[in-house]
Amino acid sequence: MPDTNKVETAIPKTIYLKDYQPPAWWVDTVDLQFILDSQATEITSTLTIRRNSDTKKQVLKLDCEKLNLKTISLNGQLLDESRYQLTDYSLILENIPDKCEITSVVEINPTCNTSLMGLYQSGGNFCTQCEAEGFRRITFFPDRPDILAIYTVTILADKVKYPVLLSNGNPQRFGGTEPDSKGNARHYAVWHDPHPKPSYLFALVAGNLACIHDEFTTMSGKHVDLNIYVEPYNADKCDHAMRSIINAMRWDEQTYGREYDLDVFNVVAVDDFNMGAMENKGLNIFNSKYILALPDTATDTDYQGIEGVVGHEYFHNWSGNRVTCRDWFQLSLKEGFTVFRDQEFSADMSSRGIKRIQDVNMLRSHQFREDAGPIAHPVRPDRYVEINNFYTLTVYSKGAEIIRMIYSLLGSKKFRQGTDLYFSRYDSQAVTTDEFIQAMEDVSGYDLKQFRLWYSTAGTPELTSTENYDAGSQEYTLSIEQKIPDTPGQADKAAMHIPFRMGLLSAKGEAIPLTLKNEENSSSDICRVLHLKQKTETFIFTNISEKPIASLLRSFSAPVKLKMERSIDELCFLIVNDKDEFNRWDAAQNLATRLMISQLSSDSIEVEPAFIEALGKILTNKNLKPALVAEIFRLPMEGFLADQRPSAEPDRIHQVRKAFHITIAARLYDELLSQYNALTQPGDYSIEPDRIGQRTLRNTCLGYLMSPSRDQISDEVMSACIKQFRQGNNMTDVIAALACLCNVKDPIRESSLNSFYDRWRNDTLVMDKWLSLQATSELPDTLDRVKALTRHSAFNIKNPNKVRSLVGAFANSNPQHFHAENGSGYEFIANQIIKLDQLNPQIAARMTHAFSRWKQYNKSRQTLMKKQLKRILDIKGLSKDVFEIAYRSLSA
Repeated sequence: MPDTNKVETAIPKTIYLKDYQPPAWWVDTVDLQFILDSQATEITSTLTIRRNSDTKKQVLKLDCEKLNLKTISLNGQLLDESRYQLTDYSLILENIPDKCEITSVVEINPTCNTSLMGLYQSGGNFCTQCEAEGFRRITFFPDRPDILAIYTVTILADKVKYPVLLSNGNPQRFGGTEPDSKGNARHYAVWHDPHPKPSYLFALVAGNLACIHDEFTTMSGKHVDLNIYVEPYNADKCDHAMRSIINAMRWDEQTYGREYDLDVFNVVAVDDFNMGAMENKGLNIFNSKYILALPDTATDTDYQGIEGVVGHEYFHNWSGNRVTCRDWFQLSLKEGFTVFRDQEFSADMSSRGIKRIQDVNMLRSHQFREDAGPIAHPVRPDRYVEINNFYTLTVYSKGAEIIRMIYSLLGSKKFRQGTDLYFSRYDSQAVTTDEFIQAMEDVSGYDLKQFRLWYSTAGTPELTSTENYDAGSQEYTLSIEQKIPDTPGQADKAAMHIPFRMGLLSAKGEAIPLTLKNEENSSSDICRVLHLKQKTETFIFTNISEKPIASLLRSFSAPVKLKMERSIDELCFLIVNDKDEFNRWDAAQNLATRLMISQLSSDSIEVEPAFIEALGKILTNKNLKPALVAEIFRLPMEGFLADQRPSAEPDRIHQVRKAFHITIAARLYDELLSQYNALTQPGDYSIEPDRIGQRTLRNTCLGYLMSPSRDQISDEVMSACIKQFRQGNNMTDVIAALACLCNVKDPIRESSLNSFYDRWRNDTLVMDKWLSLQATSELPDTLDRVKALTRHSAFNIKNPNKVRSLVGAFANSNPQHFHAENGSGYEFIANQIIKLDQLNPQIAARMTHAFSRWKQYNKSRQTLMKKQLKRILDIKGLSKDVFEIAYRSLSA
């Protein structure tokens, strides 16, 4: 336990799920009037409220934060200070009628709002972010998700500065009004949202923005206007985002029967945004990173990210907006379900197998780490200090895996019936994950009582599998034991219901039909889902004429860790022969991980020849998708390798992984160079999945060929890399080449970085890439360079994208230098966290996660990381955002 004598008295209040109580008051309608001013915006709010007759009589408590109250009225009568209690965080009214109208007038300063929560300015434009608790920074309100109301919004603003005025719902009317006190022309807009919504979905945007327009006709024939609003100089970068909107709308109709329910769908892109995007009803606000794209400014990954995030926010219109969460503990009700929906959408738009590999790789590299650390929590948490800290991969990605398992258990037809029932039964309501599961049970008759443990149990289940083949009886026996490790506050956990997809392969790589012993009829199924419900389960398959090779946990049918004794030959066999794309990749990952870990304590680093031979066969197999080959060639990340070892030493892990790259590149030099040249793409850039896969493999080959030190890189390869950087016709190829050059000790490194900067210095998103490349360089001067870049004009600590691109990239994607043995990386990141906490606690807290796994490393690094955590906790006025992460990390 840390020395927290100073901190104990300042520990913020913990909120518990068990303490949930329905609201004492309902809000039926909200009328808002904004008179916009950059430093003194006036907001008049009129709430029609009524007492909840199902609860004990209580005072009316309205949340607030950083509001300057001017007046407050009850049923039209002004109240003096004796009629209410006002604190920094609440306004309390006593002895008021069971039905009444509350009108308040407040003033706020959007320019000074660096937290980017509530109403703030970005690039001179007004915008909002209200999830989770930002609406209380706009007006007095019971700011909780289970209070749904009808909103009408009037916006008044300078007509020249802010010609575009947007809010939720449908536009009602626009017009001019009297000039302001300085004689400036003003205008107004009135918006009305006919659908009840919680306060976190409120949105407002005002600014000088260009509009990109399109149209969509719904399956019932309704016309919908589609508009994307951006800074005028970005108007040519929205075509892909608009196509993605239309594709998402069509896909949601075809797959879920969900039709859009307003006359307009507006999207706004802003540069200053804490998250990726926000699904505000009818007015989605996006981080510009997930809207803007041209081939020469955005990579393939950017294009795919835009499609996925656009789909995610649009799908929230039903899974999150029309049916929302009762309380913030239920966050995965909307986020886990919607992540599953956006993953399936992206899979249908591209390659299902490759998308699954990418999603699982992210889950295992990052969410599994979260599940194994001091911040581990269930998908439905049971407590929090600051809800913003629980927008985590556990809630989002593991939550999506839970939905995927339900889909697998019920099948596509019953799952669709379950979602139809869920949407119709709970439309315009705030509900819990239990209601979602209940809908699935009601349509399928399936008992999901044990399955519900997935929502309340933290940690990643660990499966240990053993096998036996009896040639005499031609029976193959598979035994699987499950264990869920202890996590903070949870021990001795019950067995989970785990769907386990598997198959068996013959020595020729052919699928073997699977019949379980005691089944009445023989089965022709070559892939089966086994149901693990006990601590140990045993399955016996009959009529197996030869010793099979087991292909287990196919398509990653459950978010678990699987251990099984495998020979190198078996894993190589699966890499080359398994027809399940995920399992092919997984075999390569398992073997690479095992081999690299085995070399951590060796005096010399050697790579198993059979592994290189298997990679060579994959590389030259013309029947495989280039994208799959590229994924198989990607070695596990250094952070993932560190998670597999106690007392990890990041510098040694980096050394071993680097040596594997160099050795593979040397042994497969001709094959890699041949593929690189063969995959050259003439003609215009295209984001067709096959073309993306070809570019991915080509740049993977280049990365291997450029991995040795400068004196070992052939002139042919160096020339090819420089040519690709200088002459590439798309950002994907240019940035891949520049990433290689950033790790080369050669004057070409600086000249390339400088020329890239000179060309793109006015494009903020491209500059984010420039910052990240330098922050993740493996060269010795990286930390000094990153420190210098914090003073560069391309960096702005108030902009979350810049912080993530430089500070976040260094802390999370450069373990070699972040974990420098002298602690310099830790000290630098702690300094940035302390600075950020005064500006944007939410972003500062996310940076603090870099210290959460301090116990994973060797003793000297543990001491240095704890020192910085204690230093952070000693800061006077530390936000509860950062406090919660630092305190829980240190208390582990």
